[in-house]
Amino acid sequence: MSAISERRERERAQRHQLIVTAARDLAEAEGWEAVTTRRLAERVEYSQPVLYSHFAGKDAIVSAVALDGMGELADHLRRAREAAGPGQVLRAVCRAYLDFAAERPALYQAMFVLPTDLEFGSAETPAPLREAFGEFVDCFPPDDERRELLAEVVWSALHGMAVLSDSRRIPAAGQEDRLDLLVGRIAVS
Repeated sequence: MSAISERRERERAQRHQLIVTAARDLAEAEGWEAVTTRRLAERVEYSQPVLYSHFAGKDAIVSAVALDGMGELADHLRRAREAAGPGQVLRAVCRAYLDFAAERPALYQAMFVLPTDLEFGSAETPAPLREAFGEFVDCFPPDDERRELLAEVVWSALHGMAVLSDSRRIPAAGQEDRLDLLVGRIAVS
């Protein structure tokens, strides 16, 4: 690859990331309904055709934001798991997940609520998705043949807690009790 081609590819990657970051910032500030190609084009100071040269539309932008978020989530969960004391790994990872969802609601929506083309549990699953799920799997003993199943159940329960709490369908005040119940029941199984 020539130096010119490398530079163009680098500039394209930078534009791509600029668009993703702008979409995420706009969604966190005003919600996903405010994220339009027109507003993004204004925000990043590129024309709409330039945006469409990177993304087919808003769904593709949401997918790119979600993929970035999954990498961040995996790192966040890994740090929590590695910092946890003995017997506290599962609770630390669960707490970190709920904190992540509460602190980044628009990003969480892109990752788990809005439609995307990201697929879990298939040969095409991107590495950041596998890594985030792997942090839950790593909370369970390597010799437990149910560890992936346990990880799925924990993740599903946490997702329900995060979404129901965010939408105020369950009171935020009970989150720690729900977390203690979940971890207590799963840890003894």
